This record gives sequence, C-alpha cells and structure tokens, in this order.
Amino acid sequence: QVQLVESGGGSVLPGGSLRLSCAASDSTYSIGIVHWYRQAPGKQRELVALITSGGNTNYADSVKGRFTISRDNAKNTVYLQMNGLKPEDTAVYYCNADRLTTHGNAWFDVWGQGTQVTVSS
Repeated sequence: QVQLVESGGGSVLPGGSLRLSCAASDSTYSIGIVHWYRQAPGKQRELVALITSGGNTNYADSVKGRFTISRDNAKNTVYLQMNGLKPEDTAVYYCNADRLTTHGNAWFDVWGQGTQVTVSS
C-alpha cells in the first residue's frame, strides 16, 4: 500500500520556523489535492491548509499570513512552510491526499503518519 510520509517536524522557539514535507512512499505516484491537518492534545483535528493539483490554496484563519502551502509536482512533494510559530501551533501535523495516482493504479484518501511540531520557550 502506498502511504504519505511527512517530515520536518521538531521543536522551535516562539517566532521560529519549520518546513514540513509530504511525499508519497512510492515516488512514482502523483499527488492530488492535499490537506494539512493538525491535532493538539485534547482537541479535535483541524484543517490548516489545502492545495489543489493546480496550485490553488486555502488556509485556516489562525495561520493566514504565517503558513504557506506549496507543491513541487516534479518531486511529487507538498510543503507547509510555517513562520512566526506560536505555542498554540503545537500539534501533530498530518497530510492527507484525496488520491495518489500512477499509470494503471490509484489510492484514495491517503493519510500520513503525522509529525510532531512543538513550539515552546
């Protein structure tokens, strides 16, 4: 089964930056619409940002102006650049793709394993 693999999480000071990456475990697969979600302890999972195959983006109000979602279709990778991080951004971040496709095969509603982001002084 093809999966999404996230990387780039870690611990930073408030105001710091991190860049998360999301790629298919099999690089021959193209990624469709990608959503980044996050879930903090004791809270519901929330949508942070999304990007369509054509590069259209949308953001949660809480991250507008601080986070940027982008994609490199040549590398089949989606990024979430996070600047101006705040303690309330602390969460496990997950990427989700509506589909992964390659010649003759497709997977739908694919999730990554999550990557921890901790913002603390």
